[in-house]
Amino acid sequence: SPHETELTKQFDRPIFVYGFPTAAKAFYMEPWPNRPEVCKSVDMLAPEGYGEITGGSERISDPNLLLKRIHEEKLPEEAFKWYLDLRRYGSVPHSGFGLGIERTVAWICGIHHVRETNPFPRTLGRVYP
Repeated sequence: SPHETELTKQFDRPIFVYGFPTAAKAFYMEPWPNRPEVCKSVDMLAPEGYGEITGGSERISDPNLLLKRIHEEKLPEEAFKWYLDLRRYGSVPHSGFGLGIERTVAWICGIHHVRETNPFPRTLGRVYP
């Protein structure tokens, strides 16, 4: 986002941003118990305007809260039945993250457009390289 880009121009190393509004993040991110409008999520932003290179969060482990969030986001409950079942029958509290390989390579190598770092460019409708 343009706000992230401006923020990272002030630093010469990656920074962490956390405490995002729950409404701005994915439905499965755990809210803070004392501040449910804020979720337990974090983004690592690369300096010099390269953007988010890692994003992570604690996942909701309570199936009732997860179902509530699915409804709040007006998502089809049936499509997430398998995900709810994971919480009902064996999940434990956990967190996860995703690393943007292309953006990380762009930042490390000083490449100014992320498309130049992707060996398999994305096109509409193509699933396999």
